Amino acid sequence: MEAQDWKANAKNILKSELARKGVDYETLATKLKELGIEESYNSINTKINRGSFTFQFFLQCMKAIDVENIRI
Repeated sequence: MEAQDWKANAKNILKSELARKGVDYETLATKLKELGIEESYNSINTKINRGSFTFQFFLQCMKAIDVENIRI
C-alpha cells in the first residue's frame, strides 16, 4: 500500500466510527472539548478529510465517542 492508501484507510475508519455513533464534526468538537481537547469544527474537518491525522488524535476521537473496539 502507498501513503495515500493508508491515509484513505485511516480516514474511512474514523468516518465509519463517527457515522456508527451518529456523531458529526460539530458534536465531535464538543465531545473533545469535554475531554479538555480544543479542536474546532474546521480543524477536525481538515484533519479527517486529508486523512493525515495523528494516532493520538484518532485515540482522542475514539475516547470522545465511546468506542472501545474497532475493526481494521
